[in-house]
Amino acid sequence: MKMRIPILKLKETLIVSIQVELDDQTALQFQEDLLDQLHKTSARGVVIDLTPIDFIDSFIAKVLGDVIHMTSLMGAKVVITGIQPSVAITLIELGIRLENVTTALDLENGLEKLTRELEA
Repeated sequence: MKMRIPILKLKETLIVSIQVELDDQTALQFQEDLLDQLHKTSARGVVIDLTPIDFIDSFIAKVLGDVIHMTSLMGAKVVITGIQPSVAITLIELGIRLENVTTALDLENGLEKLTRELEA
């Protein structure tokens, strides 16, 4: 059975809290599910919380970078929260640049930042 990452809608925002180490299949399913939800709900913002994740491999890092890029192509702002030091190092080492992506220490902070960006 495939694991699915829950995607919650709060007003104009989709909230994703990744609570498990991602395998390749789950990451690809998440990418598809998030883009589908963006399309269905016309959400203007997405918060992706990575707090529990302390390791990502090159494939997961690429999928995450792709998800962020695809989300912005669909017109939504993205905030990434809870990036652990080891994940930050991996992203940089793999050349995954998160330019134009707001980051925050935790979900609450991320929601506040996204709300301010959407109001601007």
